[in-house]
Amino acid sequence: QVRLVESGGGLAQAGGSLRLSCAASGSNFPINAMGWYRQAPGKQRELVATISRGGSTDYADSVKGRFTISRDNAKNTVDLQMNSLKPEDTAVYYCYAHVIGRDFWGRGTQVTVSS
Repeated sequence: QVRLVESGGGLAQAGGSLRLSCAASGSNFPINAMGWYRQAPGKQRELVATISRGGSTDYADSVKGRFTISRDNAKNTVDLQMNSLKPEDTAVYYCYAHVIGRDFWGRGTQVTVSS
């Protein structure tokens, strides 16, 4: 069972920055894709950014140019640097990891951006 623990959420002002981190543990196999989803109140969970084991990245159009995802394969961690935050970025952010055909999720961390 893979366990994911997020950290780094909180409150920021519009235009500010936050950095989210996620640490995975318990995997006996290499972790393939890792990334972040978010879910705002009353909305469906949406992909924010994903990164392959080889470092290929993909971003939601709404965050391109503002967010940067990175990972450390040796430490099984994935980070999300969020700059130029907007009120519409307010959501619970969930880390995920894809391991041999299964997705594992963290419990989420709240990000609130005030205008």
